[in-house]
Amino acid sequence: MNTNKDSRPRLALIAGPTASGKSATAIALAEKEGGTIINADASQVYRDLRILSARPSVEEEARVPHRLFGTRDGAEACSAAEWAEDAKAAIAEVVAEGRLPILVGGTGLYFRVLLDGIAPVPEIDPALRAEVRALDAGAAHAALVREDAAAAARLHANDTARLQRALEVVRATGRTLADWQADRVGGIAADFRVEPHLVDLPVAELYARCDARLEAMVAGGALDEVRALRARHLSPKLPVMRAIGVESLSLYLDGTLSLEQSIEQVQQFTRNYAKRQRTWFKNQSLVT
Repeated sequence: MNTNKDSRPRLALIAGPTASGKSATAIALAEKEGGTIINADASQVYRDLRILSARPSVEEEARVPHRLFGTRDGAEACSAAEWAEDAKAAIAEVVAEGRLPILVGGTGLYFRVLLDGIAPVPEIDPALRAEVRALDAGAAHAALVREDAAAAARLHANDTARLQRALEVVRATGRTLADWQADRVGGIAADFRVEPHLVDLPVAELYARCDARLEAMVAGGALDEVRALRARHLSPKLPVMRAIGVESLSLYLDGTLSLEQSIEQVQQFTRNYAKRQRTWFKNQSLVT
């Protein structure tokens, strides 16, 4: 008798770059295996961005159960840690229902935080954070060379956000960010039989799909979506306002760009994003 059978529940992950066909793959798997799709895309959590974030259509959502799509108001930023807590609750409910939880998305940080947990870095003093965030990339890198040489060597010299984060952590806590990250807490990978699926396409085909999808978004009401979002007068620093397409289409609405120029800009940004996603997922193991 086999006493080594893994009794942990299954957890399917469908990851990959934007426009690669993740939603269709997830729906097919959900229909085949009695699954529930759980969003793992940072833009699709916001109800303001159904079109521009390429959320599943109403018809697609009716085919199989979907969770965590459009559940957040754009006025409130949703962090990876907050999403992970929502995802844990959704996964537990789906497992309790006897269904297969299927995480689908292209936000690598979401997968990493959920599976591996998060570094328990204490809150950074606002004054210290403001002081560090006022530094440009060059100054932050020079300071890191003195205070966290390993991070300075690891990070790109122009990656302002990550340089500043590493610097504020070592100054606030006396420990490097890498030290904190070695003590991650809250990950769920060990509790599940994780089944990762990477959805990808040849580059030319992927880019063509990115371009065609944006044209379909504009034809399907993306400009009205941006108008409605702008009418809320939200902070431009919020994630919903920084989602791909919002600023570029706003420039058209303001008369700064022609519609053709605006569309071309969004298409380029989308292709760039898809390229970064492909590189990230190909260099990651989603099972720890």
